[in-house]
Amino acid sequence: MKYTTLLQLGDKISKICLGTMTWGQQNTETQAHEQMDYALSAGVNFWDTAEMYPSPPAQEKQGDTERFIGTWFAKTKQRQQVVLASKISPMSFLRDGKTRFNAKHISQALDGNLQRLQTDYIDLYQLHWPERETNYFSTRGYTPAMTGQDLSNLTPFLETIEALNNEVKKGRIRAWGLSNETAWGVMRYLWEAEKNGLQGPITVQNPYSLLNRLYEVGLAEVSHRENVGLLAYSPLGFGVLSGKYLNGKQPAGARLTLYDRFQRYINPEAKSATQQYAHIAEQAGLDMAQMALAFVNSRPFITSNIIGATTMDQLKSNIDSINLELSNDVLEAIEQVHTKQPNPSP
Repeated sequence: MKYTTLLQLGDKISKICLGTMTWGQQNTETQAHEQMDYALSAGVNFWDTAEMYPSPPAQEKQGDTERFIGTWFAKTKQRQQVVLASKISPMSFLRDGKTRFNAKHISQALDGNLQRLQTDYIDLYQLHWPERETNYFSTRGYTPAMTGQDLSNLTPFLETIEALNNEVKKGRIRAWGLSNETAWGVMRYLWEAEKNGLQGPITVQNPYSLLNRLYEVGLAEVSHRENVGLLAYSPLGFGVLSGKYLNGKQPAGARLTLYDRFQRYINPEAKSATQQYAHIAEQAGLDMAQMALAFVNSRPFITSNIIGATTMDQLKSNIDSINLELSNDVLEAIEQVHTKQPNPSP
C-alpha cells in the first residue's frame, strides 16, 4: 500500500480508501465484515461512510452501513487502526427533510453516527452535499436557474464552521471536510474559517474518473494552493470503467443492472469514451478497471481514491491498482480520448 498524510492531523492514510455504500443493499453484514478484514490486512486504513448509506438510499435501510462497521469494531477491537470518515446527509427521510448544517442538526446527526458506529469519535466528518442548489450530482455547469436563490434562508457558512469546530473541541470529531462541493464553496469555507481563527475543511469528496474530470477545471488548483486534497468517489463510474457493461451487457447483480438512477455513466458519449478506454487497456495488456483506478491514483491532487466492491475478487483487484504505474504512452492515449470526449458523465 502507498500512503499520504493528512497534514492538518498528521495521520498517515492509505491512498486507497475503502468505500462502503453497497453494504446493506448489495452486500450483507457478513460480506461487509469480510471486506473490512481483508482491506485492513492489505494496508487500507482509511474508510469512508455516511449516515444515509447504503446507497441507493432507502428509509428502511438507512444507517445499516454504519451499523455493520460498528459491529465489526465491536468484534475486532480494531477501531484505533482505522482512520474513519463519515457524513451528515440532507436526505428527505432524515430530520423530516429539513436538515441544516447548524449546531442542532450536526449534533443530532453525530449522535446517530457515533451510536451506529460504536465509537466515540470520527476522524473526518463531512457535509455530504451543500444546502444551496448548485452544480453537483450530474449537473455539469452553474445554470441561470441557480442564480435566483435566496441564500439568506440557509445556514451561514460561519455558523456551520463554528458548529463543527465545537464538535472538534468536544472530541467527537477530529477534523471536517466537504463533499460534492464547488470551488466557490470550498474557498468560502476556507476564507470564513481563516478570518475567524477556526479550523477549516481539510478534504473535499467529489466524483473523479476517466469519465468525469471536472475537478481539474477549478478545484484542482484549490487542492494545490490550499492543501485541501480530493477524496475521489466513483473512480470507476459505478463499474462502467471495468468494461463489464460494454456491448450492451447487463451483468446480473451489477449496480446499473439493478438500479436505473445512474444512467449518466452509460449515456452515448460515456459509452463511446469507455469503448476507447477499453481499447487502450487491451493494447497495453492492462486490466481496464485497474488502469482507470491507476489513473486516479496518479493525480497530484488526490489524497485518497475511494474504491467500492461487491465481491472479494473486485475488492482485491481494486486495491492492487495501487501497484500499477501507467506508462507515458498510456497516459497520452488517455488524454487523446479525453480531448475528444471530455467529461461525459458529470
